[in-house]
Amino acid sequence: MIRGMKRRNLFCTICALGLLSLAVLPAVAQKRKSDNIEKPMAGPRATVLRETWLYIDPDTTSQKETHVQVGREMVVVETSGPWLRVYANTDTQQDQNSDDTPWIGSEDSTPPPISGWVQAKGVVIENTPSGDQILMGAAANEEALASDPRGPANAAKSAQLLYRRLVEMFPNSPLAPEAAWRAADIRWQLQKADIATMPSSKDRDPEMREQMNEDYLRKVIKLYPHTRQADMAAFDLIDNRLCGDWQGQEKCPEKESEIYEKYAEEYPDGPRTAQALYEATYRQAVLADMFEADGNDKNSNSAKQHVHELAAWLMKKFPDTDYATRAEALAFQLDQGIPVYGIDRE
Repeated sequence: MIRGMKRRNLFCTICALGLLSLAVLPAVAQKRKSDNIEKPMAGPRATVLRETWLYIDPDTTSQKETHVQVGREMVVVETSGPWLRVYANTDTQQDQNSDDTPWIGSEDSTPPPISGWVQAKGVVIENTPSGDQILMGAAANEEALASDPRGPANAAKSAQLLYRRLVEMFPNSPLAPEAAWRAADIRWQLQKADIATMPSSKDRDPEMREQMNEDYLRKVIKLYPHTRQADMAAFDLIDNRLCGDWQGQEKCPEKESEIYEKYAEEYPDGPRTAQALYEATYRQAVLADMFEADGNDKNSNSAKQHVHELAAWLMKKFPDTDYATRAEALAFQLDQGIPVYGIDRE
């Protein structure tokens, strides 16, 4: 989560709810647990770097309340030796409280955080020295594990949550803009992958398929304007405007080429500008093939000319990138009469 938005944090939830009901917990422990649900004094926010248990008492032999996953939000209420009494937002509550649902609400709509004791090891608190660096490193490690086929299945989600905690707990950290961007991007990519499995993802019209939630990326742009993170967030947002399947229609690559070229004009020195220019070049090359297949030589030649213009732009502005040489290869391919799109026509 990023600063400036409604603070969907655990402390506000506790204050808004007052006395918390733990009816969802096992009845046998209800009386015992009710002793620990009075409204706490303000306490520092915290999160865990490892999966840990929430206990009724500061003792590993006491009854376990629930499992607290990596990156979950907590408020520290009390310290007892190597133990911390916390209010924790657990996995069950996070599932019921999706990222799109404010954590502040009525008792009927918002599940309360659970009070209990956790072992202090592996817990980062907002007053932990170098806590922002620790969270950044832990989140980056989880992100690396997410790209490893042998890594934990929930590594990407853990990375996203840890990045969010960094921004919430250390909003003034120089790492906050990057953490906010990474949290938003991971969330975007996960949602994008889910939507790609739906039949509607192949629809030519992007408005006919489910869209990724843009709120988090747009907050990065709003809160960190004119930064590389904002530029990358703006590039991600293009995904919602792309066709699912071109279905051989010129309208899709033509429109998409305009979108990418406009992005390159608005962010001339951005970290995604070279990629945007290449994406525009490729779509112009596709258009050249499509128009030629339809017998529209005039539009085909115009698209080929634009391919050369975009390739020259790339070579001049970003000569050391693969995108520049790839664009040159596309231009050469078109000049040689080798189709870029619809290779079976050759």
